[in-house]
Parts: sequence; structure tokens; C-alpha cells
Amino acid sequence: MTMKPTRRYLLGLLPAGLLAACTTAEQEAILGAVLSGTGTTGGTSGVTSAEAAQGIRAALEQGILSAIAQVGRNDGYFRDGRIHIPLPSRLASIQSQLRPLGLSGLLDDLELQINRGAEVAAPQAKSIFLDAIRSLSISDAIGIVNGGPTSATDYFERRTTPALTSLFTPVMESALQRAGAIQTFDNLVASLRNVPLAPQLGADAKNDLIEHGVGKGLDGLFYYIGQEEAAIRSNPAKRTSEILKRVFG
Repeated sequence: MTMKPTRRYLLGLLPAGLLAACTTAEQEAILGAVLSGTGTTGGTSGVTSAEAAQGIRAALEQGILSAIAQVGRNDGYFRDGRIHIPLPSRLASIQSQLRPLGLSGLLDDLELQINRGAEVAAPQAKSIFLDAIRSLSISDAIGIVNGGPTSATDYFERRTTPALTSLFTPVMESALQRAGAIQTFDNLVASLRNVPLAPQLGADAKNDLIEHGVGKGLDGLFYYIGQEEAAIRSNPAKRTSEILKRVFG
């Protein structure tokens, strides 16, 4: 018995250069043909190219909003061992040296507050992600369908990280300021000066702390976006709208 080619197989037959050379209308036709049930084994019969693109955007939006809700809440980072933000390595080293002596309180507070900063900052990313979804091209959508279980997440990480870093940095700094982390850090620096043989922190340590919080905060956000994307692809129960069910089978 001859096996029908899958949609991913059909897309894989298209050389990248040829696909890029296609007009938008031709790309829409390709996407529509692959996802409409033509030569596929999926249950997407009757899906038009416009509906397919809509379904992909809906899947991405659902995954992103779910991920933001997961991390952008109290203890979203701090109590989650998969995305918990530790202190930067130099501070973590000092923390481990002082903890047995019962002197790590300021550093423990700082670790909590940097996680709180990420929890406050994460929801601010929503508009950047939604703008990126709205600008998703047909060729981008084909690449996402043809990719692995987190190809959309990888696409958005490449596309949005510079803007997210610019957004997160002042939000993280403000959140740390409100949470008392900056004052805690200043108190820590002053305290270490009075501890014999204690390592001292350089002038850039505060900026390094903020950059570390931003980077780890984004890592945690993209981790959960990837988890949501993989679930939507593999778990029918995660396809909560009619268009998602039609596009992803």
C-alpha cells in the first residue's frame, strides 16, 4: 500500500530559495494546499490558506498568552525550579560561602527580589509578541509548520529578543527598585566592606545583576512558550478553538 505524504514531507520538498522566490499569492496557495488536506493524512480538509495562517497565528497567540500568565504571577519564577533565577555566579559564590555562617540573608533577599522583578516584567512583553504575530508572513508560517516542535518559539526568540531586552531592562530595574533589591544590593556592598577577607564587588556589579535578571527572565518566558507550542502541536486538548482544531487536526 502506498503511503500518502505528510504535510511536513510536502513542505520539505520545497527548496528554500524557490519558496522565497514565490509571490505572496503563490506562498498562500502552497500553504493552503498543504494544510487543506491535499495529499496529507491530517484532518484539516477544507482549510483555506487564510484559515491556515489564521490558525497558526491563533496557536502562537494562545501559547504566548498562556506562557506569560504562567510566569507573570507571584512565584511564577521564584517557586519554579525550571526557570528560577539564581544570582549571578559571583554573587552566588559569595552566597554559598556566607550561608553556612548564617550571613547570607541579604543575598537570599536579593535572589528573591530578582525573581520578583522578572514576574513583574514578563507581562509587559505581551504587546511585542502580539505585534510579531500580526506581522507573520506566509513564508514564515510555512517555515513554522515545516519546523520542529518549537520552531515558532525559535522564530520568535530570534525576532523579538532585541526588543524584549530593551523593554525588560528598564522594567526589571524599576521592579527591582520597587521591590527593594537595589537598596538590598547597596546594603550588601556596604556590608561586605566590613567583613574581613570577604570578596568585593566591582563597579559594574549592579548593571551585571540587572542584565542577568533580564537574560534569565527571557529564558524562562521562552521556555514556557516552547512548552505551550509543543503541547498545541501534540495534544488535541490544547486546541481550544475551532480554527486550531481545523488547522492542527
